[in-house]
Amino acid sequence: MENRARYILVGLFTLAVIAAGFAFTYWLNTTGGLQQRSYYQIRYQNSVAGLLVGSAVQFNGVRVGEVTALDLNPAKPKEVIVTVAVTPSTPVRADTKAGIAFQGLMGAPAVALSGGSMPFLETSSANIPVLTAEPNAGETMTEATLNALHRVDAVVSENSAPLKSTIANLSQFTNALARNSDRVDGILAGLERMTGGSRTQNTVFGLTAAHTFPKFKKPDVGLLVVQYPVAPAALGQDKILIQDAGELKPFVPEAKWSDMLLEQVQSSIVQSFENAGLLAQVSRPLDGATPDFQLITDIRNFQIRAGTPATADVEFSAKILNGEGHVAGARVFRTNNPVHSLDAVGAASALDAAFGSMLPDLVVWTSTIIESAPSTPH
Repeated sequence: MENRARYILVGLFTLAVIAAGFAFTYWLNTTGGLQQRSYYQIRYQNSVAGLLVGSAVQFNGVRVGEVTALDLNPAKPKEVIVTVAVTPSTPVRADTKAGIAFQGLMGAPAVALSGGSMPFLETSSANIPVLTAEPNAGETMTEATLNALHRVDAVVSENSAPLKSTIANLSQFTNALARNSDRVDGILAGLERMTGGSRTQNTVFGLTAAHTFPKFKKPDVGLLVVQYPVAPAALGQDKILIQDAGELKPFVPEAKWSDMLLEQVQSSIVQSFENAGLLAQVSRPLDGATPDFQLITDIRNFQIRAGTPATADVEFSAKILNGEGHVAGARVFRTNNPVHSLDAVGAASALDAAFGSMLPDLVVWTSTIIESAPSTPH
């Protein structure tokens, strides 16, 4: 009998421990832990997908509690009632806004509470205060995007006929404008004449190669390569320049060379040698070619000089290098030509004439240096 009584006591103790564990667990779930909690109900008008019992409750981004229950409103199928338990010090007011926040881009949803300026809501076990969430509080980014696209589609569908008409009218207008482009240009020109305006157009000029040369002995051996000229940055551009009171500036903005000045100079020199009958003996730099002689030019002046009278000042140095890279000859060419009219045409013509007058001398001098230079064995 004593053994049987001992077993009964042990069994009763075990049952008591199990019952106490269940009671403690129930107490944690129903009262929210070891501290006092305040309960609120939040009514959502849309889906609360992802929200679970135990999900976090945040106030202004700070966690203050958790979700304790999720229920559907039988009277309103679209409405979801979410019961939350928060710390009593949470400043929940009658106008506190309720929504759903996502913890990170793909994180779990949480009940979000924020703001409020009205008096605090009083809570009790018999009366749980109710907050109503905003209509789109449970709307995810995907749902918001789809709703926006649906609204755009609805607007386009409702206005499809006016849109088609507008596009058709625009097509007719552009076709009519294309057919009457000449008339439009005439109308614009007439308006410019009436208002005293004019359209500025760039005028481009080029340098002319030499065609007439004095008699000279043409070298019958050697390849002459005309290297790309060098010049100060101000002279290397495509603008026609004038030097006035020590300042170098564009003569007129719309007056330009047809290419960069250094390109023009190199082309004119090469064409002048070719016109003198040295087509097979002159070239620009070629890949793989070993020149017997090189012509190096350095442009020092190539501008209009203001004054009375104005002049076209052109000056450059020329050096002939042999196959070993030694200077076989060097000379400075310079000239000043008068400018007959101070406009773009007059300035370009004066510079072209000044440079062109030196090209025959450059060809003859270069040929003489090459002819008198000792041949270099390869």
